[in-house]
Amino acid sequence: MGLSIGWFSTGRDAAARRLLHIVVEGIRSGRLPLKIAFVFVNREKGESPESDAFLDQVAGYGLPLVAFSSRDFQAELRRRGLSGDTKALERWRRTYHAEVLKLISPYKVDFSFLAGYMLIMSADICKRLKMLNLHPALPGGPKGTWQEVVWQLIRQRATEAGAMVHLVIPELDAGPPVTFCRFSLTGQEFLPLWADLDRKLAERSLAQIERDEGEDNPLFQSIRRHEFARELPLIFSTLEQIGHGIIKIKKGAVFIKGHPCPGADLSTEVDRCLPEKGFENAHYCGFRP
Repeated sequence: MGLSIGWFSTGRDAAARRLLHIVVEGIRSGRLPLKIAFVFVNREKGESPESDAFLDQVAGYGLPLVAFSSRDFQAELRRRGLSGDTKALERWRRTYHAEVLKLISPYKVDFSFLAGYMLIMSADICKRLKMLNLHPALPGGPKGTWQEVVWQLIRQRATEAGAMVHLVIPELDAGPPVTFCRFSLTGQEFLPLWADLDRKLAERSLAQIERDEGEDNPLFQSIRRHEFARELPLIFSTLEQIGHGIIKIKKGAVFIKGHPCPGADLSTEVDRCLPEKGFENAHYCGFRP
């Protein structure tokens, strides 16, 4: 059956359901020699229509489900933490994930994947579990949310962008890269967008443009569109190479075909999955999700 994996998700949107579907279909087709040992969801039924649909999807696949509400766990301590009490938040995070470890302890896995899991992991669970996560930037690139990443790329006048799958460590977005893909920000599509930004900068600061236009800025939208289109293919290709033993992770280090490597560049594999026109990534990897 191949390697056993744990699947962590908040199940908050259609993208979370699509990714799970694609991975399940990849396993069923034989392309992914993996077995999902459990799906952990930090929501329970009734918290959101989106996560309810995700929970139903997991049940429909017959996958072992562990649902444990983060919203309802020690709610007062969590409220204090979210209100700015960092010590309370750290204590809540540590206590919550200690319970998570107990709940998933019956399941033995080779590694876990954070697939749209919207909580920051505690330091202890990072040390106890081998976990992978997607970050919408190249290794060594900007940290933060995808919105923050895009604006940082614009501020830096970056010539390329991308996404990576990395090991999860206590420091946010700082784990060793496992795989990544890159794309240029200097091609035909981007040159007029940079020129448009320069025209605007003659009248307003970049901070003003960010405040006025936000995610509606054309350059911002194009960068995000290219990056988002590559996320699911990168995850699938990463799981495929790990499943087949091409990529191995030992003691916090990444090995490619037996040699230590600071992340595998899967740009060619990922770009092969993209359709020639547009960036709807619903038909990649050779099957229709």
